[in-house]
Amino acid sequence: MNIDHIEAFVYINHYGSFNKAAEVLFLSQPTVTARIQSLERELDCRLFDRLGKHIQLTEKGKQFLPYAQQILQTYQKGKHHLHTRPGTPEELRIGSTVSVSNYLMPHLLMLLHQRFPLINFKVTTGPTDVLAAKLAAKEINLAFARKQMSPAFQSYPFYDDPIRLYVYKDHPLATAGSASIRDIRREPLVFFECGSLDWMRIHRAFENLEQPPNIVFQVDNAETAKKLVLNRAGICFLPGLSARHEVQEGSLVPVDILETAGVSLQTHLISLSGENNVFMGALLELGSLPPINELHVPIEKLD
Repeated sequence: MNIDHIEAFVYINHYGSFNKAAEVLFLSQPTVTARIQSLERELDCRLFDRLGKHIQLTEKGKQFLPYAQQILQTYQKGKHHLHTRPGTPEELRIGSTVSVSNYLMPHLLMLLHQRFPLINFKVTTGPTDVLAAKLAAKEINLAFARKQMSPAFQSYPFYDDPIRLYVYKDHPLATAGSASIRDIRREPLVFFECGSLDWMRIHRAFENLEQPPNIVFQVDNAETAKKLVLNRAGICFLPGLSARHEVQEGSLVPVDILETAGVSLQTHLISLSGENNVFMGALLELGSLPPINELHVPIEKLD
């Protein structure tokens, strides 16, 4: 029995889709389908019922699933043991900014656990300066934070999160697609401040107006800002990552503002120079997997 067939079966069940499993495994959908067909022939039973675009496990599939998961986990643990370098820690301590912790970390942790099943993970959330201090003191192993210029750190781009204006679905600008700063000069604004230089560019965009922006609410939490917009208290510039779910369901609508085009929050993956390269390389590779790949710009892997 081919381990690739087992892997395809487990991933299809986990993601609920042949196409999604193919994306995660970096395979074509026909290849994944062929692997399941081969596995079904070997087991002499059907594993999935295909109901249009939806799939579900058959009774035989449900019976086989725990064994398949155990086989795959045992294989991954054995592979990890063979390739683990001496001195690899039993716990990986990860620091992250609030946005990464809220919107990316759950997905990243699941992928890391698949890659390093014998390692425990501890996450610490905080601002960049605090995380940098913890890295320097070796209280954490690596961090997702703002770029660090110190030679003590190695810093690699992980993702750019575009900052755009977001309005609620029935707002007059919701169907416009784009606007100018002058178009929103009288709009009630919710301002989400995250303390970065990129946000200063948002402020400067209003400087040429004859009157200051109508900032009704100023908050330091993206979720608070987003909920104010959803409750029609105003409109807001937000990082795209924080609004992805609401955009997909149609409750928030992005509007391109010419004067703020190109403004983004840039998150880097940081560690002490020369340390944790195995994990750094794995994370940079995992950054190309859905749903991160829409924001991630792949770079050369670490040695």
